[in-house]
Amino acid sequence: MPKINKYVDIDTVEREAKKDLIDRHSPFIHCAETAKQGEPFEVTVKMGNEYTHPDDFDHYIESVSLFNGETLLAKATYVPGTLGNVKAHNTTTFTVIPTGKKLNLVAHGYCTKHGIWEGTPVEVAVEA
Repeated sequence: MPKINKYVDIDTVEREAKKDLIDRHSPFIHCAETAKQGEPFEVTVKMGNEYTHPDDFDHYIESVSLFNGETLLAKATYVPGTLGNVKAHNTTTFTVIPTGKKLNLVAHGYCTKHGIWEGTPVEVAVEA
């Protein structure tokens, strides 16, 4: 089982280099607080909040995965150079169909140099 690095609030970190490393590798979930059961629901995962991740051929975000608890909902994979020379955040929007009473969303990003990173979980209420 590979090690999963977990997001730490960078406001609590003193060294700028460590803030950069943590932020650029962490997936941040952006979505509405509520969803309707059985209807398409968009969830955007953005790699890094303040710092962008490189998109070099030997160091890039290879994939972004979205989970509901331990269940994989969706996964996007990338080839190096997808973002070109633009200094931009890797941003992926998934569309899922909610079931149950809530979603416990967790995102993972895989960096080819620094491994798997997990962001802060987001709970979404699902209305009938």
